[in-house]
Amino acid sequence: MAGRLRLRVVTPRRELLDREVDEVRLPGVLGEMGVLPGHTPLLTSLAIGPLTLFDAGRSEQLVVAGGFAEVLPDAVTVLPRLAERADDIDVDAARLQVAEAAAALATATAEELDEITAALRLAESRLAVTAS
Repeated sequence: MAGRLRLRVVTPRRELLDREVDEVRLPGVLGEMGVLPGHTPLLTSLAIGPLTLFDAGRSEQLVVAGGFAEVLPDAVTVLPRLAERADDIDVDAARLQVAEAAAALATATAEELDEITAALRLAESRLAVTAS
């Protein structure tokens, strides 16, 4: 498997993806992280955002939210709380979620702010993944 990574995305409900790729970009809690074959082993927490995989000059995106990723020199295992393929996302529902979360931010209390911001980030990520 020289020059390739085995990418596995496994949610609490199912295995969403298991294939070899050239590169992976993850939404880490400290920012986006790129992974190429031979990467130093690490464990990282995931933020809400797009996971991008590159294979044979093409890219594909999934939305992931929360969880962890284990990076090894020849494999990346992503264990998100939630993961969705672009084909599984309802664009109209995501647009509605963006509008509702944006409106809720205007009157949010300090206790509600993190939850509403996360809902907005997830809905915006869904729209971004479907647009690519």
